[in-house]
Amino acid sequence: MYRTHHCGELRIEQVGQTVTLSGWVQKSRDKGFMMWTDLRDRYGITQLIFSEEKSDAALFELARSLGREFVIQVSGKVIERTSKNPNIPTGDIEIEVSELKVLNPAKLPPFTIEEDTDGGDDLRMKYRYLDLRRGSVQNNIIFRSQLSLEVRKYLSGEGFIEVETPNLIKSTPEGARDFIVPSRMNPGQFYALPQSPQTFKQILMISGLDKYFQIVKCFRDEDLRADRQPEFTQIDCEMSFVTQEDILNTFEGLTKHVFKTLKGIGLPDFPRMYYDDALRLYGSDKPDLRFGMQFTELNDLAKDKGFIVFDSAELVVGIVAEGQAEYTRKQIDQLTDWVKRPQIGARGLVYVKYNQDGSFKSSVGKFFDDEALKAWAEKMGAKPGDLMLILAGETDKTRKQLNELRLEMGRRMGLMKEGDFKPLWVLDFPLLEWDEEAERFHAMHHPFTSPKKEDIPRMLNGDFQTMKSLRADAYDLVINGAEIGGGSIRIHDRELQAKNFTLLGFTDEEAENQFGFLMGAFEYGAPPHGGIAFGFDRLCAVMNGQSSIRDFIAFPKNNQGRDMMIDAPAAVDKEQLDELKLDLQHIEEEIE
Repeated sequence: MYRTHHCGELRIEQVGQTVTLSGWVQKSRDKGFMMWTDLRDRYGITQLIFSEEKSDAALFELARSLGREFVIQVSGKVIERTSKNPNIPTGDIEIEVSELKVLNPAKLPPFTIEEDTDGGDDLRMKYRYLDLRRGSVQNNIIFRSQLSLEVRKYLSGEGFIEVETPNLIKSTPEGARDFIVPSRMNPGQFYALPQSPQTFKQILMISGLDKYFQIVKCFRDEDLRADRQPEFTQIDCEMSFVTQEDILNTFEGLTKHVFKTLKGIGLPDFPRMYYDDALRLYGSDKPDLRFGMQFTELNDLAKDKGFIVFDSAELVVGIVAEGQAEYTRKQIDQLTDWVKRPQIGARGLVYVKYNQDGSFKSSVGKFFDDEALKAWAEKMGAKPGDLMLILAGETDKTRKQLNELRLEMGRRMGLMKEGDFKPLWVLDFPLLEWDEEAERFHAMHHPFTSPKKEDIPRMLNGDFQTMKSLRADAYDLVINGAEIGGGSIRIHDRELQAKNFTLLGFTDEEAENQFGFLMGAFEYGAPPHGGIAFGFDRLCAVMNGQSSIRDFIAFPKNNQGRDMMIDAPAAVDKEQLDELKLDLQHIEEEIE
């Protein structure tokens, strides 16, 4: 028997018992005649004690030879600690070791395996098996496991059936880039890894399964960042004979369930906001509602007053930073430099300090007197002591820039409170986006999203401008400024689906070649249906107040899409390429 207890289990009630523990050496403290060793496993840490007085010489010398991360087994008596540690559950006791066995020695780790490690990202990814020993990372992986179990429990209770869909499918031109997989048995032809199981789950609804879900791997060959990986996991769901309201209620229920069960947090009913309002008030389709600072448009008060920056702008819009009128000139200059960075792209920043005495100090004082600035303050809801920050320019760009400034002010003012969760449904996205450069429409979500029922006649019969204003029967779940999930009611009629493909630039032949199986299935009695997909990794991160999804994935890729531990992607043998009928030299020549 390697152990009678784990290293997080023993308490003061076990004093006097003889126990056996196994685990990794966290660290040792040698006082010459006495030493203490922290023994760690997945469950916690237990302190071991060795002494020259009570341990035989061989045991004491063996204990002194232990290095960090040695795998050991010990037996001994549980005793009460004289110097207790209230920071760990086992802090009232320690083990007076009578037997010690080294199960496996270890090299000195390249970084410290503690909560605050000294290892950089790439080093930790290269030695991920060591990084996973850290309690914080293990807790993330354990949380992920618990979340998946609760999702399955809730959805099963709601009558959903878990169905696995294929990982080798057909490549489609819409959306992000596919990862492609050559077929040995069909030379010159390729599978693709799925970006989502979208068409398969719609087929399952046509098949009459009514409620489907899957916690599924998806793949996108796109640029990476902290909340994006080339392979990621979705909670993927579809339902038949439902309206948007049915889906929102079901998955609001799921979200409330996992927050209550895993975090002990009872979420109130989720507010809802139209896409157009989200852009107008926050400059983002995923606004962070943990704080206010809504946008106020000032065109009627600021344009045509002789200030060319405003007069030439499509939009003049601002926010109020409550209580920040004491900002120094240096702080405002820093803020101006921040918004002028290439990542933000603003040409400048206008500020107005609303002083406590009711006067104003502004960067545009030459053009706007106190009376004019007071009108701004009244419209923006500013009070004495507040700071007004205003941007101007093209409507879409300026809203995006002010959204970034709003979030930055929220961070600087400490308005994003830990443990505060503000969910939101964003509704009625545009169905189509016009690409000026390509001179074609793209689907805002995907080609199978249905327009709002009242917009269907306009889609079938409208002109170009009408198509730009079509609304999708689509919805996103946003929590604390992060998009957690998105979905829509789907098209289930062949004629309407064909029209959407035409608007997206597909020829009849291309549509039939890519999606003929789905179009054909619509002719055999497709029910009205819709669904949603949650980003599972992102939900894990947001529920734990973290911005990066990587520490909730056991073996993540870095920002270049590489697995540092196994060194992938990597070259393959020429023999494998020959079996696949792939001639890399020929391919390179063709590319050149």
